[in-house]
Amino acid sequence: MDKNFSNIEDIIADEQFQAWYFRADTDLRRQFESWLAANPQQASLVAEAKDYMDQLVIAERELPEAQLNNAHQRLMAGINATEELQAPATTGVVRSIKRWWWAAAAVIVFVTGGLFYLNQQAQDSVQTAFGELKEQQLPDGSKVTLNANSTITYTRDWDKGNEREVWIKGEAFFHVAKTPAKSRFVVHTDRFDVVVTGTQFNVVNRQDKTNIMLTEGSVILITPDGVKHHMVPGDFVEVHNQQLQKKAGSEENILAWKDRKLIFENTPLRIALDKIQEHYGVKIRIENANISNVAVNGILPNDNLDVLLQALDATYDFRVIRKNGEIIITE
Repeated sequence: MDKNFSNIEDIIADEQFQAWYFRADTDLRRQFESWLAANPQQASLVAEAKDYMDQLVIAERELPEAQLNNAHQRLMAGINATEELQAPATTGVVRSIKRWWWAAAAVIVFVTGGLFYLNQQAQDSVQTAFGELKEQQLPDGSKVTLNANSTITYTRDWDKGNEREVWIKGEAFFHVAKTPAKSRFVVHTDRFDVVVTGTQFNVVNRQDKTNIMLTEGSVILITPDGVKHHMVPGDFVEVHNQQLQKKAGSEENILAWKDRKLIFENTPLRIALDKIQEHYGVKIRIENANISNVAVNGILPNDNLDVLLQALDATYDFRVIRKNGEIIITE
């Protein structure tokens, strides 16, 4: 696939991008993913196009894949019909029309899909600010603990025996209750869905990472292409290069945030600071590159940023300085 986009309008107009974004035609979606993997220099432009599309979303609930496929096919039929009406001499005009057909169609699909589900499925949401943890009981008795800077959205009709669906942005620990009807509990992330009946697990769905740690029961992960992965207690799975990978994971370390702690074991300073920035929404800069890989070890408090920074300053051979709204780590 020979593509070299120069602006987001061309990306939005691309048939394979549309299939990838709307999770519609599987073959086109895979072709776009293969092209993106082979052209990493285009990733930032694709990300801008995706962000633009995200801003058009009315409701977070995703449309069923069959409905997306039907919309995609009808859209293509309309575009092709438009193209057939054009004379050969107006090829450039056709391309322009086709491009903006796609851009307009993206809005139409979002709006009609969003309004449909807003009418059919009322939703509630729970969110946390930077530095905040929150426990919430869901309509079925399930309990969820949200880490800082996280949001869950869920439908309200769980008492009717329907699937219990949750959409997550950020990090949360779920303790799922079993129901008499044994209805499925589904957690949607950007890169996979988690399907359970009764269990406990931790899931992270942030911009740069998605992972899950299963502590009790069993779950099934379903990828966008329909592949299923079964997990048992103790399994830790994360997405790397768009593939699910089972890795070694320490339950104590991964769940330390619930006890307002950070546990580091030979963790490079730069990675430890990423965790702090993620939790508190602050900007931290390492002034000396030679200390970025200094190993951090120990259990640090994570309920107060000032106390956390003082612990770092007192424990390791570097200084923590606050200056002009920025936190600087220096030798």
